[in-house]
Amino acid sequence: MPGTAVLVRPITPEDCDAVAEIYAHYVTETVVTFDEVAPSVTDWRHRAEALRAAGLPFLVVEAAGEVAGFGYASQFRPKPAYRHSVEDTVYLAPDRTGRGLGSLLLRAVLDGCVAAGKRQVVAMITEGGEPSIALHRRHGFVEVGRLRSVGFKHDRWIDTLMFQRDLFAAPVG
Repeated sequence: MPGTAVLVRPITPEDCDAVAEIYAHYVTETVVTFDEVAPSVTDWRHRAEALRAAGLPFLVVEAAGEVAGFGYASQFRPKPAYRHSVEDTVYLAPDRTGRGLGSLLLRAVLDGCVAAGKRQVVAMITEGGEPSIALHRRHGFVEVGRLRSVGFKHDRWIDTLMFQRDLFAAPVG
């Protein structure tokens, strides 16, 4: 974003208002998340604290002094054998897409996963999420499966595509 100061940094409690607003758009207007009720600001604060306590990255990208998006990694599954695998999440404000901010965020989240000692990153992307698919492919993720009609939102059945990235493979992106 030429001429605009861009910063990727850890989330603060004050950022949770913007995070909640960004995510609420995707909950109410799209099928890219299967949430049907947007989490509250308090919910986001609790999530940020839990991920920080787990040593996992929860980051925001700031452009021109405003939170333009967020990304984090969470435990992939709760069973102990999955402890080296995480699932990534990246969302941008709808008016901030297509400017490279998603790449900055995802790269920083992946770096945070490496620092946390994780080995595999999984991305669950709903059908119709072409920008997210392209973003993940640019960063070395490969499609490893499709779950058919596992979600029902906005009066239709939705597939989920599963992508995976080995953090010890050659860096991409």
